[in-house]
This record gives sequence, structure tokens and C-alpha cells, in this order.
Amino acid sequence: MPLAEHLREARKRLVLAVAGLAVGMVAGWFLYTPVFEALQRPVLDAAQRDDALVTVNFSGVATALDMQIKMSLVIGLIVSAPWWLYQLWAFIAPGLHRRERRYTFGFLGAAIPLFSAGVLFGWWVFPRAITILTGFTPEGAANFLDAQTFMTFAMRLILAFGLAFVFPVVMIALTWTGLVQARTWLRGWRWAVFLIFLAAAVLTPTPDAVTMLFMAGPMVALYFAACGVGVLRERAVRGRTPAV
Repeated sequence: MPLAEHLREARKRLVLAVAGLAVGMVAGWFLYTPVFEALQRPVLDAAQRDDALVTVNFSGVATALDMQIKMSLVIGLIVSAPWWLYQLWAFIAPGLHRRERRYTFGFLGAAIPLFSAGVLFGWWVFPRAITILTGFTPEGAANFLDAQTFMTFAMRLILAFGLAFVFPVVMIALTWTGLVQARTWLRGWRWAVFLIFLAAAVLTPTPDAVTMLFMAGPMVALYFAACGVGVLRERAVRGRTPAV
């Protein structure tokens, strides 16, 4: 494909991805209230459980509007994930052979549900993290959670889990194409576990160990699952290769 045509295709896919994100933002605007109420619920439960003043605080006149716009963007990014992931695949696909396209489509088909599973797991972890963290508030003290900080924590946590769950697809893709052998992943498991915990510490928006462990645990399990898939793939390839 000539460079000019390649650039036109990139612009086309980018425009389509942004258009999908815009539609997702519109949906996010209307989903903001139920999403905010669901995210605020563990804070209200913590206040009722401990009979303490724990609340989400809007510190400025325009804070509520600003937060709704930002949350609409993040919700739109999550809702439109299948669309912009497809646009990424559609941009890469013309440069691949027919067999490679089939594999890439399969990896895309795995990435979307894994991203969704990560988002759902992050949604499950969030209220538990809030319950644990607010539990450290001293008796008789109030905990005013800044609305912007609170929602940034929630959105970053959920998105981080979604992106973390896509990582095994990259591993399998590298093994499937022969760029990295499965035994290479297995030999480096100690470094992998160390780097996974390091990445979890960076990706999680708070410095507490609990949230990091919630993320690192599934990532380690998915790492070894991806290694297992790679081993099975290599055995299948060797089984189809005729003996010399």
C-alpha cells in the first residue's frame, strides 16, 4: 500500500474510532447518574456501618459538571471499546496475509471479552477497596472524599483492570507467530511475576497493597494461563510437522 493511501486509511480509521467514542460519550452522559450512584454506594455503606461522616464532597461550583463530562468520556471509552479495537484491527489487516488476518481476528475476538472481564472485575474490586481503605479512618474523625479524586480513583482502577486483562492476548500472539517461544515465557516467570507486581503498583491509583494484590493476583494467573496456551500451541505445531 502506498504511503499516501496508508495515511488516508489511518485518518479514516481514526475518524471512525473518534466518532464511535463520541457516540459512547453520549451514552456515558445518560449513564452517569446510575454509575455515580453505584460507585458512591460503598461510601454510604461505610458511613452507615461505622456511624461516621464519610461522604463524597464537591468542592467547587462547576465540579459536578466537570466530573460528569470526564466520567462520560471514560464510560464512552469503555462502552465503545469493541468499535475502536475493531478499527485498529481494520487498519492493520490490509497489510497481513489471509492466514494472519484470521489469527488477528481471533486475537481481537479474545481481547474484547478479556477487556470486558477486566472492567467487570475492577468494578467488583472497587467497593471492596473503598470498604477496606475507609476502615482506617480514626474513630470520631470525618472523611471528606474529594469528588474529582474519588472518581479519578474509580475510573483509573476499572480501566487499569481492563487493560491488564488484555496483556495475555499479547503474549499468546507473540507465541502464536513464533516471535517468542512458550518456554521463554516459562523460564522468565520470576521476572514476570516481579514485573506484574511492579506494573500493578504503577497502574493502581492508590499506594495501598490491597488494591495492588487485587490486580496482580489475576494477572499472574492469566500469565501462566497464556503460557499454557502457548505450550499447547507449540505441541500442536510439532504434531503436524512430519518427521525427517
